[in-house]
Amino acid sequence: MERTTIEPWIVDETTHEFFVPDYIEQLADEVLQSYDLSVKSRQIVTTKPDKGGAIWKLETNRGSKSLKLLHRRPTRSLFSLGAQQYLVEVREARVPPIIKTKDGENYVEAGGKLWFVAEWIEPLAPVTKDLEGAKQLCYALGEFHRLSKGYTPPKQAEVASRVRKWPKSYQKMITKMTWFRNIANAYKDMPASPSLLEVVDEFAEQAKRGLERLHQSSYAELSKLGNAYWGLVHQDYGWSNGQMGENGMWIIDLDGIAFDLPIRDLRKLISGTMADLYRWDVTWVREMIEAYDEANPLTPELYEILLIDLAMPNEFYKNIKEIVYEPELFLGEQTKQLIQTIVETDQSKWPVLEDIQTDWKGRR
Repeated sequence: MERTTIEPWIVDETTHEFFVPDYIEQLADEVLQSYDLSVKSRQIVTTKPDKGGAIWKLETNRGSKSLKLLHRRPTRSLFSLGAQQYLVEVREARVPPIIKTKDGENYVEAGGKLWFVAEWIEPLAPVTKDLEGAKQLCYALGEFHRLSKGYTPPKQAEVASRVRKWPKSYQKMITKMTWFRNIANAYKDMPASPSLLEVVDEFAEQAKRGLERLHQSSYAELSKLGNAYWGLVHQDYGWSNGQMGENGMWIIDLDGIAFDLPIRDLRKLISGTMADLYRWDVTWVREMIEAYDEANPLTPELYEILLIDLAMPNEFYKNIKEIVYEPELFLGEQTKQLIQTIVETDQSKWPVLEDIQTDWKGRR
């Protein structure tokens, strides 16, 4: 099967939303011959054209299944497939079980990528986009983190770990702030440049303070506890990847998982949810953390690092970093509005973080 190498593909107005090149559909036919399944229909449900990935829903003689073409390097995909198997078979977590090939393997290699088939979990529904839904998501996330502890990757897998990379990622954020400033200065006449120049120094200061606080915290000792101690983070967790099934919350789309301190997922979920609300709400933040803690108890040391990470200029950085690729496209009126929204939301964050600062103080 190794005669074709899968490459990212272009989607434009001439192609439909879920377009996949013919050669990939042919590879999918070949991959499915490795399975003891009679496929009645195959429907594309999601694509990553810029990376070369796709998901199909299969109707088979053994019920609904998903076929996934993983876009990452095969050694990296081996890591996430091993984790998915561990979570299902050893820890009985609610993540989709992998269907083995006729040879008893977890995957098929074709086009220089890994493909695999898993159970299609039905029915699944997103939780409500309110505080109750957010708490359900946080509880399920805590449960997932707790169950993922102890995972040992397969020997051939590339170990994906961010446990010791926090200082480096904070430093990268600080460095990029200088780039943002330089680019805005170089394109001074663009609509968003003055707004960006007005706020970038303040956000750079926030990032510098965050790095200092990280160095003063228990981070160095905690990171030495190692990968298996901490377990896995999802890295892309939210309303679409945590969904309610008949017997509780299921966590899907695990191909980006990595070892990390678990609060990184929680921080992303909280800051993303606050961005959706356009303001920080102390009740939401507090109750989301409490729901998480119920499933995977937080120590005061870990709570402190969560607060440090929440105080980083995450939303600003996430939304502005695209500037580096196409400044002229990026620095328009829309980005000017976006910066204003980010700044207003950020102002509501500080009283909330101040309020929850001492919540975990007396705990041991």
